[in-house]
Amino acid sequence: MTQKPLDGVNVLDFCWVAVGPMTTKYLGEYGATVVRVESAKRPGTLRSAAPFRDGVAGINRSAYFASYNANKMGITVDMRHPRARELMLRLAGWAHIVTENFTPGTMEGWGLGFEELRAVNPGLVMFSASMMGRGGPMERQPGFGPVLSSLVGLTNVTGWPDRTPVNPYGAYTDFIVPRFAVAAILAALDHSRRTGEGKHLDLSQLETSMHFLAPYLLDYTANGREQQRQGNRDAGAAPHGVYPCAGDDRWLALACRTEPEWKALLAAAEPDGGPLHGDAFTTLPERKANEDELDRLIAQWTVQHEQRPLMRLLLEAGVPAGIVNDPRDLFDDPQLQHRQHFHWLDHPEIGPYATDRSEFDLSLSPGSLDVPAPLLGQHTEHFLRDIIGLSEEEYRSLESDGVLE
Repeated sequence: MTQKPLDGVNVLDFCWVAVGPMTTKYLGEYGATVVRVESAKRPGTLRSAAPFRDGVAGINRSAYFASYNANKMGITVDMRHPRARELMLRLAGWAHIVTENFTPGTMEGWGLGFEELRAVNPGLVMFSASMMGRGGPMERQPGFGPVLSSLVGLTNVTGWPDRTPVNPYGAYTDFIVPRFAVAAILAALDHSRRTGEGKHLDLSQLETSMHFLAPYLLDYTANGREQQRQGNRDAGAAPHGVYPCAGDDRWLALACRTEPEWKALLAAAEPDGGPLHGDAFTTLPERKANEDELDRLIAQWTVQHEQRPLMRLLLEAGVPAGIVNDPRDLFDDPQLQHRQHFHWLDHPEIGPYATDRSEFDLSLSPGSLDVPAPLLGQHTEHFLRDIIGLSEEEYRSLESDGVLE
């Protein structure tokens, strides 16, 4: 078999909800042995999150959880048990990386802060992600992605100018952070390998996500201008929006930033002339000044066409365009199929399910998703006895004391 780049790397993973599991899924896909630490007494949030197979809820039936936790093992440990710390310090000696995304102070409260872990494993890389980062007056503020989207400022610029702000879909910041987190973890791992020195990575989701507001921040600092919600519009393009197509709830996005793109759209939409050729739309400033009418006329044209043939027509003409995909379209998308983006795994409770592979291919050492997400506590005995090397007596003692719950 082709060797994976992270073969031999051991990850003790305390992460939960979305941002942490998304991060460690990358590590598992490229060869790391990732072991999730959970508890039956307080199951992770995603284990109770829809969608469920056949609509039947269950601790092992969440497709949300299953998607983000492929290629991982799972053990259960009651971290509040007095003997849990001793066990975790032993596991820290096995790990190269420890990951967590609890409220700051949680690991320290268990006696498992970076200093304690480093004492048993000096080269250990510890990754901590939290809403606001460690230290400061808001260090312990609780919340999920929608709260962070508001604090970052994304909510204020999402939506329509004449309506109240709306959050971007889902836990938006959770989908931003892993792309930064993986790079930071790999850099720290490289440093540890070269020097033997461990690192504690303190990642603020707030600060990381602010990268996606760079144009707004620059406009304010350079020009004193505070940009507001503008729906689907863009100051440097017209038309710029999403337009209806034939069929039920079918849409197409298109944008014209240059005069050649606008002329190409005119040639495609009104080859023999028509209202779009009028003086009100000759230049970009004129199109911006009459954008409501421009959008109305374009929508009258697009609604007469099926979305995919219309997209091809516009792309061939030189107009940036793309259909608005729904989940069915994504699975049928020929480009995603060509790149084998979705991979099917067979889960013992929910059966076959699809999860998405990473966005990049490494030609000499490709990753793969081979194992479905673990059942709660599925690998506790195997991991602790066969990999860590606990004796039969040690394991049964922990089990009978209620540590492994």
